[in-house]
Amino acid sequence: MSPKSPIKAQLQQSVAQALDALGVSEAPEIVIQETPSGKEGDYGTPVAFSLARALRKAPAQIAADIAEKLQQPPFVRRVFAVGGYLNFELEPGHVVRSALEPVRPFPKQPGKVLVEHTAVNPNKELHVGHLRNVCLGDSVARILDFAGREVEVLNYIDDTGRQAADSLFALRHFGLRYDGGRKYDHWVGEAYVRLHKELADEARKAELEPHIAEVLHQLEEGKLREEVDKILRSQLQTMHRLGARYDVLVWESDIVHEGLLRKALEILEKSPYVFRPAEGKYAGALVIDASQIIPGLEDPYFVLVRSNGASTYYAKDIAFQMWKMGLLQGLKFDPYPGDYPAFTPGRPMYTSTPAGSVPEHVGATETINVIDARQSHPQMIVRAGLEVAGRHDLAEGAYHLAYETVLLEGQQMSGRKGITVSVDEVLDEAVRRARAVIAQKNPEHPEPEAAAEAIGVGAVRFAMIKTEAKKQIDFRYDQALAFEGDTGPYLQYAHARASSILRKAEEQGLAGEAPDFGQVTPYELELAKTLLRFGETVAEAAKNKAPNLLAQYLLDLGAAWNGYYNAKTPDGKPATPVLTAPQGLRGVRLELVRGVKRTLAQGLGLLGLQAPEVM
Repeated sequence: MSPKSPIKAQLQQSVAQALDALGVSEAPEIVIQETPSGKEGDYGTPVAFSLARALRKAPAQIAADIAEKLQQPPFVRRVFAVGGYLNFELEPGHVVRSALEPVRPFPKQPGKVLVEHTAVNPNKELHVGHLRNVCLGDSVARILDFAGREVEVLNYIDDTGRQAADSLFALRHFGLRYDGGRKYDHWVGEAYVRLHKELADEARKAELEPHIAEVLHQLEEGKLREEVDKILRSQLQTMHRLGARYDVLVWESDIVHEGLLRKALEILEKSPYVFRPAEGKYAGALVIDASQIIPGLEDPYFVLVRSNGASTYYAKDIAFQMWKMGLLQGLKFDPYPGDYPAFTPGRPMYTSTPAGSVPEHVGATETINVIDARQSHPQMIVRAGLEVAGRHDLAEGAYHLAYETVLLEGQQMSGRKGITVSVDEVLDEAVRRARAVIAQKNPEHPEPEAAAEAIGVGAVRFAMIKTEAKKQIDFRYDQALAFEGDTGPYLQYAHARASSILRKAEEQGLAGEAPDFGQVTPYELELAKTLLRFGETVAEAAKNKAPNLLAQYLLDLGAAWNGYYNAKTPDGKPATPVLTAPQGLRGVRLELVRGVKRTLAQGLGLLGLQAPEVM
């Protein structure tokens, strides 16, 4: 099925034909939208406003002219102009029937999109600030996959960084031995925080720095990889619980050993925009002159290699981006040992390794780097690096999904200072609260533990997704874990309510009743129009890399479904009973309930939430 509803597509075609009959040679985009509540008609278009200047007529007259020329599709009851709008009143049964068509994954498109997210330093447990990255990246990957893209999900492991060195040194420095009493990454994280309290003393820091530098050197040589992997595996347990999956892990030490940086610099040095100034503050350094690529910069020079020969993070990031997009080769892979399912069904999760036997991945035509907004400047330089390498096409395909930070009860978090709450703690608390609600409201629940896990984890994920990425989140337990309002549990309950009705229909032998679409009422029509927006919303969310658009649609659908379920007649009686409705209309309503259940389950799944049958 096309992401655009067939009704909208046919209305667009009819309007286009009418414009052609009016002699409009260059028609503007024809937008079909639902009419506002309380207005006549079901759908309308403001296209007349776009034509007013070219045709030198009032929009109201243009709309009337289009209505006169328009060949009505058979499902249209009436076409009429309202001011400058052209509105359509449709056959209700046709709208409902169209809404019941399942929205299936879109046809696959050529070209691979590589989504890189998480990239948590392997030195301690994940905290709430990491949650947004993981949930955004995983949801974007799911949505793009459904929308027809070939998706590969990557997690970058910075095993040569200072943070990993600090943690491994702390374990040695304090003589710690793991006793299995708590999750491994939490245990290591305590040592990391303890070390940084000690490093706050300048004299002590000067004494310890040479020893930390030695650990860092061992990391760069790949000698401590097994120790880092123990931390990573503990982190992966949290990611797995969140529902995040990865196709490939890329270790920074492998990038260093395979000389990707050197290869990238060789490509860049061929560009006229890359050179070594002979004088000034950049004398002897290898720099990019980005003045022709990023106009308006106060200082257009960006250092790739300092005059002392040390490479900058800009250079390393550009090298990795070149590898992701197929300009560089050299990394080798093997399946990652352990039971970790990949994002792509039917394949294992791979890891880069010096002795790998799996061939290089095929370069992506588009990349999505999920990194917080504070990294916008380095990401801009990454794209500039592709431009100076002569690959404008790849620079255009390098997308930075920037997101604002997450506050904890109004406070900025700091891993070094220990001002955090871990993801594991948040999930445990969410599940505990969900378990308490289930025990209170449904003590006979057949699977309370599984339901509590689905509801609790879903509440946390939805809290990280529902807000536009460019807006900061202030994570507060009471808001994020509420079981009513704009939350994941609210949507899960809407799904469970639909499931309950369908189970009762099955028990009463009504599940197979044929629908009579001639009995459709305005209540069914409004719910059906909301269902029809699902496919185009998924397409819009994929286009804009914006899971919040899908989250808001699901909240709209949940509200429409609850409004339908609780609708009353003017005399206060239930207006939309399902199981006790007249024969034929009952069949229509059962089909609608199935459509709501299916769409909620699909949408929740694309956001990484489970859809429980019972709450």
